[in-house]
Amino acid sequence: MHWPGDLPRAVIHGDLFPDNVLMLGDSVTGMIDFYFACTEVRAWDLAVTHSAWGFSADGHDFDAAVGRALIDGYAEAFGLSDAERAALPVLARGATLRFTLTRAWDWLNTPADALVTRKDPLAFLRRMDAYAARGAEMFAL
Repeated sequence: MHWPGDLPRAVIHGDLFPDNVLMLGDSVTGMIDFYFACTEVRAWDLAVTHSAWGFSADGHDFDAAVGRALIDGYAEAFGLSDAERAALPVLARGATLRFTLTRAWDWLNTPADALVTRKDPLAFLRRMDAYAARGAEMFAL
């Protein structure tokens, strides 16, 4: 499958991980960390969010109900074309590759006394393997 180039674009967050969403109970009260915000393929944001929220922290277990809820909620709020739905497997693999590589870089290059927590790059490699093995099934297409 090839990288999609003709999908709708919009301003996206680009890093919508659980630790970037502020919650009060079941309500979203804010979002932070707009460092990767940009104008990009809109479904890329969904793919990043799906890979961040749909798996256990270590990347071993996929929660299909969470994945489905993300897709359904996104489609209800923004719409999701057939082309975007079809592109989700490759976008998700790209998202997991991106986070595997940047976390590997940080893992190897963050000083021991830095005030940041290094994150295991293998957690996203496991997600990438899951997307490669299960493809569209993970998006209930």
